[in-house]
Amino acid sequence: MRTIEWLYLIFNLLIFVGGIGIGRQNHKFRIMAWGGFAISGVLLIIHSVVEGLRWPMIPAYLLTLVPLAVLFTKARRQQQSGATFLDSKRSEVSTTPSTVAGKFGRVRIITTSLLVLVYAVVSIGLPLLFPVFSFAKPAGPYGIGTVSYDWTDSSREELMTSTREKRELMVQIWYPTNPDAEGQAAPYVNKPEIYGTAFNEVLKLPKLLFSSLSQVRTHAIQEAQLSDAEAEYPVVLFSHGLHGYENQNTFQVEQLVSQGYIVVGINHTYSSLVSVFPDGRVAQFESEGKKGFEQLQFSYMDKLNETWVKDAQFVLDEVEKLAEGDPSGRFTGHMDLDNIGMFGHSFGGATTVQMLMDDPRVKAGMNMDGVLFGEKRIPAEGVGKPFLMMSADSTVAGTSVMSDEEIVAMGTTRPEAEKYYEEVYCRYEPVTAGGNYWMELNNTKHLSFSDLYLISPLLEWMQGVDARGTQQLINDTTIDFFNHYLKGQPLHMDKEVGEHESYSLKKG
Repeated sequence: MRTIEWLYLIFNLLIFVGGIGIGRQNHKFRIMAWGGFAISGVLLIIHSVVEGLRWPMIPAYLLTLVPLAVLFTKARRQQQSGATFLDSKRSEVSTTPSTVAGKFGRVRIITTSLLVLVYAVVSIGLPLLFPVFSFAKPAGPYGIGTVSYDWTDSSREELMTSTREKRELMVQIWYPTNPDAEGQAAPYVNKPEIYGTAFNEVLKLPKLLFSSLSQVRTHAIQEAQLSDAEAEYPVVLFSHGLHGYENQNTFQVEQLVSQGYIVVGINHTYSSLVSVFPDGRVAQFESEGKKGFEQLQFSYMDKLNETWVKDAQFVLDEVEKLAEGDPSGRFTGHMDLDNIGMFGHSFGGATTVQMLMDDPRVKAGMNMDGVLFGEKRIPAEGVGKPFLMMSADSTVAGTSVMSDEEIVAMGTTRPEAEKYYEEVYCRYEPVTAGGNYWMELNNTKHLSFSDLYLISPLLEWMQGVDARGTQQLINDTTIDFFNHYLKGQPLHMDKEVGEHESYSLKKG
């Protein structure tokens, strides 16, 4: 919850409890009420201007606005009748406290106590359950800047449409800045209302969960100046999962950038949750008519992955152009193209593995919970480059943690699902070959490797996960891995091979 929201809610709760505790029979009540609700109104104005209004705060807004409206209305009536507001209130309350207590007794105490409890639960619970979520403060010495690009690959036709247009991608780049860089903080997503609808339509999540997306801010400053603390910065590509989007791992990207990396996030058009272009065009997710288990078939996914690999290669080509001659001057000569890494979630993780085997420019890569879809299989001797596989324990468990109902909902049978996972495990076998790593995270789900569980504690509780704890482990491991293989720093992961409370780590 945001700072002013907390102050506003706590103050409202105090005046609510105080008002009931003092009671209308106290002639000072109205004076105190005027002052309390006036301060509450000021806090409401500050909150609306600085942080913005949002629906989970409606119970708190009502406690400010309704009593103020009542007080103003009664004051106006008293003025019109020729009596002062306070005198009329004193004359109204002629019953002594003892008489009131005798009349209402314990019923009044119980009723008012329940009223306070219900208000406290509702007014504080709603903003907590539907927060404007935030990201952990970047731990590195650098600030963060960001800029977006709309790039078109003139050599490829768009296969997902019938108009024969060229393949067009939205790309967001995050880069190190001076820690005191000033400017406008970048929003989490552009056109949040479009993203909210896409979450609902594609992922079938309640749209209400995403009503505060427009108020989420990142630590990145839009179009800030690149830090000159280092001559060049290693470049790391990021590829999201199927139904994902280029900044779905902001929790991870910001920490990497703060440690001195340039991160390039790719939005794989028509395979992403949604793509929003600068001119207002929107490209929705395209399933090509496939659903459930049918969409997961290796024949389909291996073929689709070829498009993603070409996307990544094209984006690297454009990055090289920026490094050679950025029209804005920002990146010219400041990208370390001898040290390029890549990481991805789910289908983007599979794309990372293919890039490691297919593109010599990528020196090291991480696959976060991605089945190894793609044209090429990992050879028995391994990828041949530094590689880290990260998996959720629930993903690796396969059908053993799936109920019959879940399997039926996928559109398949248990024997078919088990046969499918036989191929999954077969493709996993050479992951650690050649001295590479495989980390399995305990008590995690597939989407633990993204920002999604930050949206609401409800998602965390339903899935039984610790979103921020898992993200901290992922960030520590990511930075350790790339610091070693792209910056030549000591590798701490070697000392952690084995079983731990929150994870296990294997090395080939």
